[in-house]
Amino acid sequence: MSDPKHYDYIVLGAGIVGLSIARELIKREPDAQLLVIEKEDQLGRHASGRNSGVLHSGIYYPEGSLKAKVCRAGAKLMADYCDEYNLPIQHVGKVVVPIREEDDPQVDLLYRRAQANGVHIELIDDKSLKKIEPEARTASGRALYSPDTAIVESLTILNHIKQQLVDHGVLFRYSSRCSNADSERSVVHCDGGSSFGYGHLYNATGAYADRIAKMFGVGTQYTLIPFKGSYYKLRPDADVAIRGLVYPVPNLDVPFLGVHSVKNIKGDTYFGPSAMPALGREHYRGLEGLNISEVVRISWYLLGQLRYNKQGFRKLLREESARMSKSGFASAARNLIPRVKDGMLETCDKVGIRPQLLDTDKRELVMDFLVEGKGNTTHVLNAISPAFTSAFSFADLVVSTSSGHADGF
Repeated sequence: MSDPKHYDYIVLGAGIVGLSIARELIKREPDAQLLVIEKEDQLGRHASGRNSGVLHSGIYYPEGSLKAKVCRAGAKLMADYCDEYNLPIQHVGKVVVPIREEDDPQVDLLYRRAQANGVHIELIDDKSLKKIEPEARTASGRALYSPDTAIVESLTILNHIKQQLVDHGVLFRYSSRCSNADSERSVVHCDGGSSFGYGHLYNATGAYADRIAKMFGVGTQYTLIPFKGSYYKLRPDADVAIRGLVYPVPNLDVPFLGVHSVKNIKGDTYFGPSAMPALGREHYRGLEGLNISEVVRISWYLLGQLRYNKQGFRKLLREESARMSKSGFASAARNLIPRVKDGMLETCDKVGIRPQLLDTDKRELVMDFLVEGKGNTTHVLNAISPAFTSAFSFADLVVSTSSGHADGF
């Protein structure tokens, strides 16, 4: 058998993180031989193509966390990229409101975090809120305003980055799933019998990152639990005008932001996403994306989270269960926009899966980005929101850290 074709770098996964890592590598080494391997037949089939399209400002994340380090810088880099190449972007701004009076102390906490992270943020009263977002409600008379929050077209950005990489000689292999690896020989095997050698390999496979990492003996204490994010669309004839984005003050014990309003470039408004545990890594609807072994695995870990109730898991599940009905979802929307009625919302096909990492030793959902390395491989294990926003600065950090050593972050 002939030796497999060798590449300086292999990137597994062509989502926003994988593409951004490839982009960073080629910026540093224009003549490098680089292969991107993607299991789907096109870009954007999963998280990167299904996300909200929001460029977050970075107000939520504790000082010193990886998210805090890369979100604000990443948002600026992504916005500059859109401006440079005339890709759609709108700076619509965002307000964050407490939906219960007892949430008010969190307003001060988020304000301090934003200041520590260098984020432009304004602490506003109810009168100012009504000027910015007349339909929004604050339970305490205070809110936060992030004027720099923007929205983009995720798929447009993915395809533009991909074309730039192709123009710089990067090779893409689609419909190719990594099935095994020989880390001693630095060879990765794919379905169909294809094998490829690498100088350094980056695992950016999103919902499958834990599986791939374990092939290399990395991340053995982690497993991915999928959470389904469903949306309802505000009917075009609804007599409710939402200018920008309206978010609730989130529960900072869990890595979800709660049901909020989302706008796209075309001007459509949605409410979501939910954060209900799914029973498959691609369990978007009905029985789609289900298999018995995954259902059993996920159910086992979910039962464990319910039993130990880390991070208030039972409360999270109770709240999300209430949103499975349209009336429950509308009730969550009314916490933000009181004039939203059940009939103003319509079902839509906007749905995504958040591949959330679980630390099985601590029995906790991992809150921050997580990257681990071993030998000449680097594994992005927890690339959750705001991964799209942070992608360019995050990729810079990942590549810088993996250059010369691979001990993780």
